[in-house]
Amino acid sequence: MTKATAIIVGASSQLSREIAKQLAQQEVELALFAQDVDMLKEFAATLPTKVQVFELTIEDPQTLIRQLEEVWQQLGGAHLVLVNTGLNSYDPELPWLPEQDIIDVNVRGFAAICNTAFRLFRDQGYGQLAAINSIAGLRGGPSVAYHASKAFAQNYFEGLSMHAQRLKLPITITDIQLGLLDKAAMQKSALWLAPLPEVAAQIINAMQKGKRRVYVTKRWRLVAWLTLMLPEFIYNTRHWKPKKTKKVND
Repeated sequence: MTKATAIIVGASSQLSREIAKQLAQQEVELALFAQDVDMLKEFAATLPTKVQVFELTIEDPQTLIRQLEEVWQQLGGAHLVLVNTGLNSYDPELPWLPEQDIIDVNVRGFAAICNTAFRLFRDQGYGQLAAINSIAGLRGGPSVAYHASKAFAQNYFEGLSMHAQRLKLPITITDIQLGLLDKAAMQKSALWLAPLPEVAAQIINAMQKGKRRVYVTKRWRLVAWLTLMLPEFIYNTRHWKPKKTKKVND
């Protein structure tokens, strides 16, 4: 490979697109995996570098593994694999099917991607595996399967990092702990929200520096620390409520 090549798995989200855009501006060649290939092709055509788009079948790990291996061969390898996949939902009745979908995508699919990428990097002799996870994995939460799946992802990455070190493999593992941006948006909190380009820039900067774990944006490190420190009887009674819109009297 003469130029840097990155594979983004789960490239259809707005954050993934912004990361792809900024990497393309740095002349990184891209391979983008998404379930809606046609829609992503329109976006890929706007980028100033070589971009290929591939179908993502994350609900079927065996097919997914084969897809990654085939694309890897087509590219002749890659320097970076960034994983940004995940489902989330909340229903106070806790029906099983949504929980199963979250586990299938966030646990089985995620592990299949990361296991395959690690193996391909091992055979190649180097590389970086990064994933956009969430501080939701630090403790349990009302979106039961989602919080648990993010805890799995965090621990899976720690295990891969230990494995690389013990085998003396030059493989960098970067766990990107994203803040609870959806909840901050619900609260209309200017303090905890950040423009998408800034979020993407911090993620790319952390990957380029080879960080093991990073909180994005940086201020969410404080929330992560408080989350771990809160006793259970306080943690379990927290509520995120949207700010009320002030009425303007005529």
